[in-house]
Amino acid sequence: MREKETTIYLGPQHPGITGNMMVKLKVTGDTIVKAETHIGYLHRAFEKLMEVRYWMQCFPIVCRICVPEPDPNEENLARAIEEIEGREVPERAKYIRVLVLELSRLATYLLWMGGQSGSMGLYTMPQWTVGDRDYILDLFEELTGGRVYHMYIWAGGVRRDLPEGFTDRVLRVMDYLEQRLKDYDNLLFNNALFYKRAKGVGVIPKEKALEWGVVGAPLRGCGIKHDVRIDEPYEVYDKLDFIVPTYEGGDVWARAMVRRMEFEQSISIVRQVIEKMPSGDFYNKVPNPLNWKVPPGEAYVKTESARGEFGYYVVSDGSMKPRRVHVRGPAYVHGISLLERVLEGANIADVSFIMNSLGTCPPEMER
Repeated sequence: MREKETTIYLGPQHPGITGNMMVKLKVTGDTIVKAETHIGYLHRAFEKLMEVRYWMQCFPIVCRICVPEPDPNEENLARAIEEIEGREVPERAKYIRVLVLELSRLATYLLWMGGQSGSMGLYTMPQWTVGDRDYILDLFEELTGGRVYHMYIWAGGVRRDLPEGFTDRVLRVMDYLEQRLKDYDNLLFNNALFYKRAKGVGVIPKEKALEWGVVGAPLRGCGIKHDVRIDEPYEVYDKLDFIVPTYEGGDVWARAMVRRMEFEQSISIVRQVIEKMPSGDFYNKVPNPLNWKVPPGEAYVKTESARGEFGYYVVSDGSMKPRRVHVRGPAYVHGISLLERVLEGANIADVSFIMNSLGTCPPEMER
């Protein structure tokens, strides 16, 4: 007897969905036959909004493109403007930018650990990691005035210098997180149930990964070594010593192990930045924001966010507003075409589990 095909709508209210989106599933029994992503109406037309804003007014907009990780957006926009202008950035500002980007990466990975664990019913982990993430948000609040949205990295450098004693507080948080990793390992990464749930689930074929546009941890979890910080260094990443972890398998487990190793690498990078950071200026001041005209030109820059390669294409026509801004984010690929592919044949219980492992971010898809 042929099993009946049923349509199920998962999200946006479901706690396993990574934001305001929905996945339409056709299932037979508990096996997914077809998946279709509906990204909903969360944040609309950010790229077009920037075309009617002054250059400086665009920085509060780009933060919203990915709520959990706003800083790569700021850095990309700032660096694109600097490339068009030919504006030099003080060396100290570059180090501070890397410090902010790596703290942002750590905060994002903590959020991912909680989401990945919660989607399999292990609710102790999100209690821990969301609480530990607050220590990083405390640092952001002290540095920028905001816990989530910062508007701190902008064209010419950063908005303000580091507060007195700030680096000591950063190092204390790094020491804490390094010790905390032992607890994360015992509860999640060395957990036999997590291994059983994650191994062989949500597999991305290695031979298809590049063709499908996969980036970040999902790509490195296929055994492919690619990281913008190493391959096309920006800011001061070429002056820092770190490795790009890879893992074979292309499944949820491989992606988890890549992120676990990258967490340690980011702690090391933060310590190196603090050790090597020079004194000096932190900002090469731009003109009056209300009368700031960026010369005609175009630039494409990219950074390695916690979710993968993140690019900005910016065009100026010489006026006080951008002519065009286009964002190339990893979540658009991971959350639509990739998610729809890897969900086929998966169990319905693994939908949010797989989705979390891909690093989807609905506001970036629906920008």
